[in-house]
Amino acid sequence: MHSVKEAETIILDRIQPVAERETVPRDRSPGRILAEPIRGEFDFPYEDNSAMDGYAVRYGDVESASTDNPVSLTIIEEIPAGKAPSKSIHPGETARIFTGAIVPDGADTIVMQENTRREGDRVLIFSPPDRAGTFVRKRGAFYRSGDLLLSANTPINAPEMAVLATAGCIEVPVFRRPRVAIFSTGDELVNPGEPLQTGRIVDSNRHALTAFVTSIGAIPIPLGIVRDNPDDLRETMQKAIDSADIVLSTGGVSVGDYDYIEKLLEELGGEIHIRSVAIQPGKPLTVATFPNNCLYFGIPGNPVSALVTCWRFVRGAIGKLSGRSDYQIQFRSAIARDPLKSKGEREVYFWGRVEIVNGMYEFHLAPGQYNSANLINLAGTNALAVLPKGRSIAKEGETVEILLV
Repeated sequence: MHSVKEAETIILDRIQPVAERETVPRDRSPGRILAEPIRGEFDFPYEDNSAMDGYAVRYGDVESASTDNPVSLTIIEEIPAGKAPSKSIHPGETARIFTGAIVPDGADTIVMQENTRREGDRVLIFSPPDRAGTFVRKRGAFYRSGDLLLSANTPINAPEMAVLATAGCIEVPVFRRPRVAIFSTGDELVNPGEPLQTGRIVDSNRHALTAFVTSIGAIPIPLGIVRDNPDDLRETMQKAIDSADIVLSTGGVSVGDYDYIEKLLEELGGEIHIRSVAIQPGKPLTVATFPNNCLYFGIPGNPVSALVTCWRFVRGAIGKLSGRSDYQIQFRSAIARDPLKSKGEREVYFWGRVEIVNGMYEFHLAPGQYNSANLINLAGTNALAVLPKGRSIAKEGETVEILLV
């Protein structure tokens, strides 16, 4: 049995990021991963512009201004954002200017309007800025044309979209999204909406895993429910292995008479690297690879075990496969607001919610723990708290590690 860290290392070491690239319109790039560095064609800001509503002045004209001895300047034009200045500022002159507007030639400073009083075509300056250049955003101060703008392997989210738009990028080079085949196994499973006969249960795992895969930018390939029949399983497994980068199957990986997954993986030419992990929930995890670089996860059928396995192991695997530079799972510290207990024999994950109080995460345990078949109280989960092997309790108020999900 592997430790959690050993299992994570084994999985990540067997993944090569997707090398295939494609170019997509910028508006279709959110959630994708940059395949190439991006360099912009423009300085940013594009021109010297004002950071305030006020008056564009020559600092030397106003540096002696005070409440008792204001400086009076002639207003020669008004410059709103989007309009180019038509005049230069000479000694004794100023231009009314608005936030984002281009600073006219001759001016080197902006006096905010709160420190002025307008009188017709003149303005009184009562308080100068501390130094020349105040409230002027210089051309290229944020970015110089040709410099690196965004690195390859960067996920494209809202901030990156703003940068790409500002740089004038119309099309964006991205990695191909990983394909993930998903199916559930078991004679007891039915689809949502089908008659629920005695002994049958609704297959929730397939829908949870599809949502999980979609949320992290991969493409789910749904393969439905497969009965506990070796021939049917072999056919579906072969289809999944041939069509996907990663396979997620739930059920059939324990030691029961109808658990065929490991045997079939070997028959199909897979090399099994993991058969179980010292984790709770999620111990019966099978991981195998195939010559076509497909990575197969045989995930426990219990709903909580399935999701914990995905959050702890599959998320990082898909992240690395996608080309993300931040694929490593990150833990944070939190204050436990409920006691957490385990036998200390395995690394135990508790589900619940975190909130930020006074700048610190606080973890609240969801009810109904210690039963990996209880999926009802998973609703609203946004974090897992962890007790490492050897630690059997975390009292209320103690610090624990959490994994945000």
